[in-house]
Amino acid sequence: MERSRSTRTEGPGQRPWRFDFALEHDGTVSRQTQLTRAIVREIQRGRLQPGAMLPGSRTLADQLGVNRKVVVAAVEELVGQGWLETRPASGTRVAASLPRSAVADVELPPPRKTGPSRREAPFVSITDGLPDPRLAPLTELSRAYARALRSVHRTAVGYGDPAGDPGLREVLSGFVNQARGLSTTRDEVFLTRGAQGALGLYALAMLGPGDVVAAEVPGYAPAWRAFEFAGARVTHIPIDGDGLRTDLLEKTARRLAGRLKAVYVTPHHQYPTSVALAPERRMKLLQLAERFDFTVLEDDYDYEYHFEGEPLLPLHATGGSRHVVYIASLSKLLAPTVRLGYLVASDACIRKLREIRAVLERQGDTVLERAIVELFEDGTIQRHARRARRTYKARRDHLHARLSALPSLREHFEYTVPAGGLALWLKLRRGSAEALVARAREERLLIAPGSTHLPVGPLDALRFGFAAHEPDELSRICDALARCVSR
Repeated sequence: MERSRSTRTEGPGQRPWRFDFALEHDGTVSRQTQLTRAIVREIQRGRLQPGAMLPGSRTLADQLGVNRKVVVAAVEELVGQGWLETRPASGTRVAASLPRSAVADVELPPPRKTGPSRREAPFVSITDGLPDPRLAPLTELSRAYARALRSVHRTAVGYGDPAGDPGLREVLSGFVNQARGLSTTRDEVFLTRGAQGALGLYALAMLGPGDVVAAEVPGYAPAWRAFEFAGARVTHIPIDGDGLRTDLLEKTARRLAGRLKAVYVTPHHQYPTSVALAPERRMKLLQLAERFDFTVLEDDYDYEYHFEGEPLLPLHATGGSRHVVYIASLSKLLAPTVRLGYLVASDACIRKLREIRAVLERQGDTVLERAIVELFEDGTIQRHARRARRTYKARRDHLHARLSALPSLREHFEYTVPAGGLALWLKLRRGSAEALVARAREERLLIAPGSTHLPVGPLDALRFGFAAHEPDELSRICDALARCVSR
């Protein structure tokens, strides 16, 4: 499908590789998909080693002759799948902890014999829970962005507030107060470049060498890397069907004797399992935060996508900003390429975040922030959220029905249909997840193994994101998985 050639000017991790991919003008396969497949192939063949640095998005876009948005979307998808990792001020690199089967220095299996007139089937990436950008109100956003750009051009007199556009902070304050039960003001809201940006800024502002952060396991590895980048050590607390094991957290806090500074949790739809933190554990966690004086970092990354009953109120709604920092993202609501998140925190935390932002980048994306204000005020975002929630619920139900209908998949996987979130957590009843991932590649399916969500070791489970795939796409993916597990 694509021809690829990569040349290295220095050792991995020192200078960026140069990619020369010939992306085709093929209406059946997007350029984003072609680029995603090509980078994965370079990793699988061993030409891109763990730790190797990629060119910046603008440089890569220029090399390939594509729009920068194509590169950004492809990189973000591969970061979400665990193939790549990004670190503040350090660029994008091949993940250091790739599964062994992903980095073996071997060629991919040869394409199937389909006859001389048929194209090789494209790879399909099963995301870890990304939304479908095809549903996003991008036309409305582009128009609002253009109006905001003209407005900023006419009125801007210098750099803006490091905390973000005051208008959007006001809108978000009212939004979380009304929709999520918080009690906050504009001054407690800080805008960031996605939830990962919020984690990175918080880590740099509030953590340092000698500090310890507790995090769920299995869990969200990019958060762990943000804490470690700031010099903190991450200790892992297991989860079960009721979420974080607060009994083990209590023992850890007691043992660390004041060095535990924060606990990172995804209590609404735990990442990657989608289980909810049980009510008694939610209260226990807040009590422990008060008792041991640590901060709860509450990552509420997909609050809007709760399908059964009322969504749980955030911990911040009960614990307030003294011991809880609330992190959320509009990227999951709109599209991964729209890098906009926010956090709600105490005045003291906000002051330190302002200092770090002023040093690193002065401010966020003022034009995007003002465009989002318009979409909130005219109801575009609210309407999109309702429509997307209905669509994703239907896709979840379709995937569940298809998994149940195929005997080989029903016998091979164990899972619980989650009340919310954008992915199913499939546990293997037998066999190895990494072996299944390897067989899936032969079926031209790209899946990240469960080990992506652990600090070390294997995990025989898969996170199957359903939101980015239409029902017929989900059916074809399930058919391919059924062929994999039947071999």
